[in-house]
Amino acid sequence: MPRFAANLSMLFSEVEFLDRFGAAAAAGFHAVEFAYPYAFSLDEISDRVRAFNLEVVLFNAPPGDHAAGERGLASLPSRDDEFAASITLALRYATALNCKRLHVMAGVLPAEADAAERDNRRSLYIRRLRDACVQAAQRGVTVLIEPLNPHDAPHYLLSTQAQAHKIREEVGAQNLMVQLDLYHAQRGEGELSEQLQRSLKHVGHIQIAGFPGRHEPDVGEIHYPWLFRLIDDLRYEGWIGCEYRPLHNTEAGLSWLHRWQAGETKAL
Repeated sequence: MPRFAANLSMLFSEVEFLDRFGAAAAAGFHAVEFAYPYAFSLDEISDRVRAFNLEVVLFNAPPGDHAAGERGLASLPSRDDEFAASITLALRYATALNCKRLHVMAGVLPAEADAAERDNRRSLYIRRLRDACVQAAQRGVTVLIEPLNPHDAPHYLLSTQAQAHKIREEVGAQNLMVQLDLYHAQRGEGELSEQLQRSLKHVGHIQIAGFPGRHEPDVGEIHYPWLFRLIDDLRYEGWIGCEYRPLHNTEAGLSWLHRWQAGETKAL
């Protein structure tokens, strides 16, 4: 059976972030993920993780100036020192929280970028990922890279699974894997079952949401019962992050999870 982690950046927004750990545990989750923990001290988060016996399975390295539209530093020129500092900080959090996966965001290209600029940014991205993987390996952490669909994230450096796996191969680090968000993959590419069958052995984390709308996985056109069974058949051992925006109240929208956990796998 798939193991589901609550994404605390999207779920349980009815309460403040630190209170979402308890809400997730009360709803039956044993693991959590989130985007950025850096607004809170390690003690604050660690106390909640221990209090509710939760596993932290994923978070992102600092994105740069998120308010200004930055989505990662790894491919941005003239930001070497800032990128290195961001990885150091992220690994400090990962070590303290015993989190074994760190998503390093690629960054956004200029809208007017030509082929040469794209190639230069890609080369910079590969070099910095190699450096990050060396540091992460010393902490037992796997670095993840994730394609974002071009509709939701215009000009993001990675927009397809094929691009991400090509980068993974070129970096050549044993602790670099791809993060497969099935919502992004559906909106940008489709053919989800084929993508799972083709590349799952190199996927370090899966995320889900319904499409369209990015709501609960039982809302929309993606047939998740089929995909969950396929994921089981392919012997995926990682977590599946629930990274969706609840249509209404988070707890009310978790009926899909409770039905699945009760064995009602055909009617999610």
